[in-house]
Amino acid sequence: MDKNRAAGNGRYPTGRKGCARQMTLLSHLKVLDFSTLLPGPFATLMLADLGADVVKVERPAASDVWGVDQYLNRSKKSITLDLKLPESIESVKNLVKEYDIVVEQFRPGVMERLGLGYEALKRINPKVIYCSITGYGQTGPYKDRAGHDINYLSIAGLSSYSGTKKEGPAKNGTQIADLAGGSLHAVIGLLSAVIYRDRTGLGQALDISMTDCSFALNAISAPLHFQRGLELEPEELMLNGGSFYDFYQTKDGRYFSIGSLESPFRKALCDAIGKPELHEMSKDSDKASGTAFKEAVQQAILTKDFHQWQEIFAEYDACAEPVLTFAEAADHPQLKQRGMIVEVPDGQGNLQKQIACPIKTSVFTPEYKHAGHKPGQNNAEILRSPNQKSR
Repeated sequence: MDKNRAAGNGRYPTGRKGCARQMTLLSHLKVLDFSTLLPGPFATLMLADLGADVVKVERPAASDVWGVDQYLNRSKKSITLDLKLPESIESVKNLVKEYDIVVEQFRPGVMERLGLGYEALKRINPKVIYCSITGYGQTGPYKDRAGHDINYLSIAGLSSYSGTKKEGPAKNGTQIADLAGGSLHAVIGLLSAVIYRDRTGLGQALDISMTDCSFALNAISAPLHFQRGLELEPEELMLNGGSFYDFYQTKDGRYFSIGSLESPFRKALCDAIGKPELHEMSKDSDKASGTAFKEAVQQAILTKDFHQWQEIFAEYDACAEPVLTFAEAADHPQLKQRGMIVEVPDGQGNLQKQIACPIKTSVFTPEYKHAGHKPGQNNAEILRSPNQKSR
């Protein structure tokens, strides 16, 4: 098997012979990507993994601020353009004639001032799909306000009931607003727009606000407030620490996640920790019983080391799993068998480990062409005439 392909699991194709035709899902789409940092680049990474032809448009002096560009720009081409120069604007206008999608992540109004807003590009290519990803959206009193992931989650209300009463809002290990908010919603919007264009022949503008999308992630808790008048607070809801659904410390200071909400799983949990008598207590709905059950589970988990509990819970279907480090997760047999780590050519004769595309399909296997190119590596190929090249 090629080293730049994910390992198969026996159900999905693992190479060209297993597919009806390689690169068939989005290979008809050409994308101009003006975005930076994380939300836009991750969205266009997903499109590239699914076969789209993505060109990253970067500043001539662009640098890898976070050290992740070789991953985020995987399989994309790169050109550099100084958008302050009239000739660069003309280059973009020439390119957009043959591109399907434009993704940009500037503050509202920036692309319009450059002459590259949706209305301007629509006149050149009426079928263009134009996606703008911003913190607060193209309208509203906050549209010009600066922000980051932590701010969008705060404004969206998510942070207020995450974390603990003692220590306050939780600091997340990943960027929820950027990725679940900006990137994934952008991809959903873009592919919906492609389907609409296939039916009507019309392009459109998409306005993706990371705050809007984060607000929508209150999916389970919002009805409790709107329909029941419940104030959402930390450690008061079933899934935010208000029940035994939680993390539990082991004897050696590691943690296990326990989510045994349904009765059969709770029974398996009680049997696994050697406290089958606790199952009856777990059925009681009053707060005192819930607190007592949670404390009993914690005391039981504290009696053994992390690896001991791994061996014990491996024998029980109890929705109890270890909290792994990233290194441990990358070596986990489930993720390895699913092919979630791939080796991608780095352009220097070596292979670089990266996270694979998580989407599995019966007709398509992603081809990881190369790690992210150096800025401007494809100028000569894409900006064909000398006067179109960036300075």
